[in-house]
Amino acid sequence: MSSVEARLAELGVTLPEVAAPLASYQPAVRSGAYVYTSGQLPMVEGKLGVTGKVGAEVTPEEAKELARVCALNALAAVRSVAGDLDRVARVVKVVGFVASAPDFTGQPAVVNGASELLGEVFGDKGVHARSAVGVAVLPLDAPVEVEIQVELTD
Repeated sequence: MSSVEARLAELGVTLPEVAAPLASYQPAVRSGAYVYTSGQLPMVEGKLGVTGKVGAEVTPEEAKELARVCALNALAAVRSVAGDLDRVARVVKVVGFVASAPDFTGQPAVVNGASELLGEVFGDKGVHARSAVGVAVLPLDAPVEVEIQVELTD
């Protein structure tokens, strides 16, 4: 077991299998020393358990937990092309999309679910640049979608 996966276990988290793509794309690709993930939905065992807009059908607290699930799915996608999460030199960028009710403005707090997980797992290597964007709708009416970019060691 890698040290990153051991850390996940300490946190009581199991890395899922890579979520199957919903269309014509790869869950993650490597270019040089970087891995870029596609947007990851909060799928658990191939299913989206919660749908709707944050600030209407979904609470900000629920959405923050869903962003955490998205980040786990992103890590699974990274592992699928890197082979081992111990190769992650640092998390470079996180982009979070939040399907938002018209008056909801708490997108940064929602995407903190992903950012905080990455910090818990990678420590200082998990500190990253980030965007948190409110959108009208996401695929399958998901409340949150997260993509990450990581740098690998040789």
